[in-house]
Amino acid sequence: MALSPETTTAVPNRLEQLTVTLRAVAARAAEQAKGNALVFSHNAVEPPAYSAPPLRAAAGFTEADDARRAASALAGLVRECQETASLRHGEIVGFGTAFVLPIRIEDRAWGALVTLSVDPVAAPIQAALAGLAETAALRADHVYLASRVNELEEKLHHSAPAADPGGNPDELLKLSEALFAQDIELLRSSEKLSSVEKLKSDFIEKMSRELRTPLNGIIEAIISVLAGENEHLSATAKANLRAALDDGTSFQRTLQNILDLWRIKQGELPIELGDVNFREVVEEAIFSVQDTIGERPVTVKKHFEEPLPNIRTDLAKINQVLFLLLDNACKFTPQGQVEIRTSVLAGKLRCEIIDTGIGICADDRDYVFDEFFQVDPTTSSTYKGAGLGLTLVRDLLILMDGEIEIESEVGRGTTVVFTVPVQPLA
Repeated sequence: MALSPETTTAVPNRLEQLTVTLRAVAARAAEQAKGNALVFSHNAVEPPAYSAPPLRAAAGFTEADDARRAASALAGLVRECQETASLRHGEIVGFGTAFVLPIRIEDRAWGALVTLSVDPVAAPIQAALAGLAETAALRADHVYLASRVNELEEKLHHSAPAADPGGNPDELLKLSEALFAQDIELLRSSEKLSSVEKLKSDFIEKMSRELRTPLNGIIEAIISVLAGENEHLSATAKANLRAALDDGTSFQRTLQNILDLWRIKQGELPIELGDVNFREVVEEAIFSVQDTIGERPVTVKKHFEEPLPNIRTDLAKINQVLFLLLDNACKFTPQGQVEIRTSVLAGKLRCEIIDTGIGICADDRDYVFDEFFQVDPTTSSTYKGAGLGLTLVRDLLILMDGEIEIESEVGRGTTVVFTVPVQPLA
């Protein structure tokens, strides 16, 4: 395909925009379906094909190999979707129910959008996913039309007036009009998307301000009463105030977790490196979870593998990760022991949190990092929490290029291991 000088810059830019769009579509589809999502798409510079398109984007998977295995298992459904131009359903072993939507405009088939979830996708979610597939199709088709327009312009430009021009002026006009219409549609879509994102951002910030400000005032008032002259208060009143303080503090942490998760998704939580004494981080985390332990017979032990130098990392985030994991371990250990084992080796901080608690069954281990997931919803009154702690831990570690693993057995406890690249200091 011969391309004009303008095309050599325009097409790469449009291809880059297409890549960004496909990734965004995958992320939003995974969020909508509360599972995993994959986008398959042909090279939009070339004419569309009805063969199985390659995988171009994925979201919701913890490992890239899982996405590749899912893509391989989905090949048949994606091919059927391409050939029939209609949606497909199917069970994919190890990944759940597949919902496959064609990515196409008119008779031009560009690929397929697939979601994988535990439960079948409800009708309202299907409509939202169809809109995402249309967005992907519009962007892919836009790249193709732009390439065709530039190709025809090139042929007409280099053809002699008396000779048969290598391109059809009527076809060029028709394609240019279609391209212009898509430009307008993409602009509208972009403006609509920006408006939605702004509304979300404004809502989150307003929620934070409207809820945290009075909550902070309530917490400070309770602390003031408990710390002041309160001999006139009965033992029951003091106990109720302490319980209210615990609930308020827990709610405050939940709000902060929601805000942090939102900022991570928006790319608004930057890494701030500084010198960190991890021994002090561990001591602070142990002190902070004493309220979680309460009167239960639970001991927290620590073990530092020497030498344990100071390190350079993000203090706030590493502190938050350790606290959330330790708090979780203490929460689900009615009695027994929680141990923190730490080492720094080969430029990585490795931390293990080992508890003798209730453990996690094999069926639940794949979902413990999902937002709002509760190991057993019926125990929510006993084990308080919104199901956001481990989600935030995972996202914070991803932000810091870290990793996390969980091993657990019901009734025998849980071991969580996380590693983070750090710079050891002398």
